[in-house]
Amino acid sequence: MPQNILHSSQTDNTYTGKLQINVTSTLGLIPIQDATITISYTGVPDVTIEKLNTDSSGQTEAVDLPAPPPEYSLNPVEQQPYSEYNIRVEAPGYEPVMVSGTEILPGVTATQPIELAPLETTEEPDEVVVIPDHTLYGEYPPKIPEDEIKPVDESGEIVLSRVVIPEYVVVHDGSPDDTTAGNYYVRYRDYIKNVVSSEIYATWPETAIYANTLAIMSFTLNRVYTEWYRNKGYNFTITSSTAYDQKWIRGRNYYENIDRIVDSIFANYLSRPGVRQPIFTSYCDGRRVTCDGLSQWGSKYLGEEGYSAIDIIRYYYGSDMYINTAQSIAGVPSSWPGYDLAIGSTGEKVRQMQQQLNRIARNYPAIPTITADGIFGSATAEAVRTFQRIFNLPANGIVDFPTWYSISNIYVGVSRISEPGT
Repeated sequence: MPQNILHSSQTDNTYTGKLQINVTSTLGLIPIQDATITISYTGVPDVTIEKLNTDSSGQTEAVDLPAPPPEYSLNPVEQQPYSEYNIRVEAPGYEPVMVSGTEILPGVTATQPIELAPLETTEEPDEVVVIPDHTLYGEYPPKIPEDEIKPVDESGEIVLSRVVIPEYVVVHDGSPDDTTAGNYYVRYRDYIKNVVSSEIYATWPETAIYANTLAIMSFTLNRVYTEWYRNKGYNFTITSSTAYDQKWIRGRNYYENIDRIVDSIFANYLSRPGVRQPIFTSYCDGRRVTCDGLSQWGSKYLGEEGYSAIDIIRYYYGSDMYINTAQSIAGVPSSWPGYDLAIGSTGEKVRQMQQQLNRIARNYPAIPTITADGIFGSATAEAVRTFQRIFNLPANGIVDFPTWYSISNIYVGVSRISEPGT
């Protein structure tokens, strides 16, 4: 597909989307300060349109970039609904990286994560990450139909005893039998954000995004719970093939609203009464391909008509489908207390959260160091607000469910690299 098809119309700046770049080291959650970022149109790669630098959190400011009209992503039209950009990142002591094809939609903020490898750790040439067409725009094979409830009572079957939100999934970047495809360890929430950004458009109504996210998470957790691929002799959790699973694109950007939605509901999945396993929720675009499950474009129209997320789910999967919550979340030091922590809160959960923030602040110095005394005062609230701003959470200084688990997630990420065994 020609990649410069929109560039003549992009330059009038009638519509824009925002882009922020987050740069960390491949060695772990170590933000890289003073990285230089050069942005150009994918179709005109030699003409620089923005030059940015990262701050102490490894982040750039969010810049406005030309994007196509919103109606292109709100209706299944032939025009490309997003503009594409090349991003080149350089930093002293690190191998440069080029990302080609970052997708900018109008009216939403895109986040492009980029990892740089230290110079001494690789002899490979400069890495180039190419982001292919979005699944609703490009040509991809339709899903092979599967039963929504898998038989799990056969002798010798490996099945988890309860639904656990995994810390990581292992993604096979190709069809199951493609031995040339790589396997990638991806944090569960990062995987979901990537797939949602690859499967639907972030310009859609929020309830439609919620419904699609729930279907994508339940689909994924069914693969995890039933050990679907490991029972077939494979060493991965799920594939990136749209024929077998759902689209994951290595190195692609995601979107701010999808980021926040996933953080708020990542422990959820879809259930039917009397069925322990997460339901294998089939879905398709509903335009080029139809299926016995959720229609992506249809969910967008229902959202516009005022349907809630559960209304959309039940429209496609039946009235007995409900939203369940996993009781076990892997890879976190301590579970959410079940209530918000805010100014005036005290106790061991507050102390744990303060200690974790202080450890995170060693990597992210914009976060002020606080006294881990188990008392939630104004200084703790300010540290929480700074954390929330860095990691795209509502900056209200309150440790709610998504903030608690984001602190836990980042704490585990920053402590593993420098303190093995913790």
